[in-house]
Amino acid sequence: MRTMEKSTAAMMALGAVPAQLAALEVMSVSELAAKHLELYGEPTRSRNKAYLRKRLSWRVQELAEGGLSPKAIERIAELGDELPVRWRMRQAEQPEPKPVTSQRDPRLPAVGSTITRIHQGEAHEVLIQADGFEYRGERFKSLSAIAKRITNVAWNGFEFFNLKVSDE
Repeated sequence: MRTMEKSTAAMMALGAVPAQLAALEVMSVSELAAKHLELYGEPTRSRNKAYLRKRLSWRVQELAEGGLSPKAIERIAELGDELPVRWRMRQAEQPEPKPVTSQRDPRLPAVGSTITRIHQGEAHEVLIQADGFEYRGERFKSLSAIAKRITNVAWNGFEFFNLKVSDE
């Protein structure tokens, strides 16, 4: 009997979905924002009507029919470990996030090292820093920017400074 009650409740919820989706189509942005607060438990930062309708439509269907399968949630977690937490799916049983590994390019020498390139008879030294590079007292985000400063031509910074992955 309980299975029948659950089934009936689910059918009633599913029956209300088309009506709820139709109601979203005629709501103002303020009404959509209030509905977002109701369904997600947090205010929206968006004032884009089409975006709010899509997001709320998905949530209405998720609540009525259930969310993504555990397998889909697991796959999203695998693909999204490097995404900001606020972009990830909000699921009660979300797997523990993996620790973020360093995204440092293996071609770069250790922090504090200096690389030198002789260009047109002049030595150019670059200090490797944790968050960028220093060339002649000026900070740069990339070696390519330094190579362009030196040559006035766009270069791949790793190629210009002859940096390759070591086979050791």
